[in-house]
Amino acid sequence: MERSRWPSVTVLRLEDYGQRKVEEAVERIFTAWPGAAALTRETRVTIKPNLLMARAPDQATTTHPAVVGAVAAALRRRGVEKITVADSPGGPYTAAALGRIYRACGMTDVEGVMLNTDTTWGSRKAKKGGLAEEFHLIRPILDADVVISVGKLKTHGMTTLSGGVKNLFGCVPGLQKPELHYRYPTLDAFSQMLVDLAETVVPALTIVDAVTAMEGNGPSGGSPRQVGLLAGSMSPFVLDLVLADLIGLKIGDVATLRHSLRRELIPADISEIDIDGDQYEKIPDFRMPDSKALDFSDHMPAPVRPFVRWLRRRVTPRPVIHTERCVGCGKCAESCPARTIQVKEGKAAIDYSRCISCFCCHEMCPVRAIEMGRKWGGSRPRAGQS
Repeated sequence: MERSRWPSVTVLRLEDYGQRKVEEAVERIFTAWPGAAALTRETRVTIKPNLLMARAPDQATTTHPAVVGAVAAALRRRGVEKITVADSPGGPYTAAALGRIYRACGMTDVEGVMLNTDTTWGSRKAKKGGLAEEFHLIRPILDADVVISVGKLKTHGMTTLSGGVKNLFGCVPGLQKPELHYRYPTLDAFSQMLVDLAETVVPALTIVDAVTAMEGNGPSGGSPRQVGLLAGSMSPFVLDLVLADLIGLKIGDVATLRHSLRRELIPADISEIDIDGDQYEKIPDFRMPDSKALDFSDHMPAPVRPFVRWLRRRVTPRPVIHTERCVGCGKCAESCPARTIQVKEGKAAIDYSRCISCFCCHEMCPVRAIEMGRKWGGSRPRAGQS
């Protein structure tokens, strides 16, 4: 049977994080990866997990350490000695913050790797044809011969899907991530930038932990959902198409997929992809974020675009702070790219006149005090909000 011209995707059943089972699954993905044969003792490999914040592995916010450990073990079996685990989580990019997150997320239990504490960064020119001209990237990504991205399957308040492509946003250092939100404030522009970034980092292999995924108001405020799968591919774009199909999304539902299609990084139909491994079924009723909404204004006739954009601003979901839960830690203000949040009398308050609905505040709130609502209908701003 003739193989597809698109990179294949390996999807494997994996019901739990038992180390032996995880290592067997990861080894099957490595066996299907042509690049594994080129690995040597001198190859510098950076494993880039999703370490969004200091959360325990069972909360499904971050990549499970058993998966990261299994990737490291597969590399060591091929003689690789220089293995670094690196990410730039939300908030300041400091060695102290990284240490706290590594401990909370279980990365300190991963054997045979170096946990990065180098917080320097450099620049890399972006591939021509996108929105971005260059990206600032953390040093372990720039210094690596091979980058292996190990993400987590989650819904996402802004991008709808967090899988292979979105995981690479953590290659941007610290609080420079909110700056990119501000530079690319619409869903369409931000998603184009994410595709630019993925084409710039060029991970050699992408693996997504979907053993326990997150549904609902992800990437940090949703609920764990047992999916029981591990998936891998040379292409984060093609892998995301399969993951989207798995949870009931189409290309038009996910802006990064729409732009991947326009750039011919994915096929128009999932049937064109060779999906190897184990038989899987779609996950029914996978809950989407409350913020799920698409911006169609650029596709409307020019005379009505101003009205459509005005209406979208009124009905677009906004972050809603539940002041009774807010502890006044300031993480939301720290991560807000538009600087619309202040902590007043121990509670966070949002200036909605400047809010760009990026949901960085929701993403980084450690106590889940920020939810997604609308100014018209649904949840409304409460006391302490503008």
